[in-house]
Amino acid sequence: MASPNTSLRKPTFVKVDQLRPGTSGHTLTVKVVSAKLVLQKARPDGTQARSVRISECIVGDDTGVIVFTARNDQVDLLKEGSTVILRNAKIDMFRGSMRLAIDKWGRIEVTESGNFAVKEDNNLSLVEYELINVVE
Repeated sequence: MASPNTSLRKPTFVKVDQLRPGTSGHTLTVKVVSAKLVLQKARPDGTQARSVRISECIVGDDTGVIVFTARNDQVDLLKEGSTVILRNAKIDMFRGSMRLAIDKWGRIEVTESGNFAVKEDNNLSLVEYELINVVE
């Protein structure tokens, strides 16, 4: 239990263009530009009636856009045109490009429509990164 004199840190909001490979713990407010269901299948074990759903969403703010991979219940929250706050988001790498994701340690909150225009011509997921091993 937290002692009474400890206070929760206020989250530091970041912008899309500040995201880098291999980083996590990001809190940002983004608009959903588009959402496309890319996978929907029943679980093979049959123990749960729920299916596995994965949606690729383009989300962004006034600095750029990035692909967000929404899983299962997250798919329902990321609807085209909605504004969401992503808490404790992380960057996954997929075929050399950055994807934003929320795992079990993060949270998605639908919020009021943000008063910003999304900068769609700066897509961070189109930047290709190459893993380089550094020998010392």
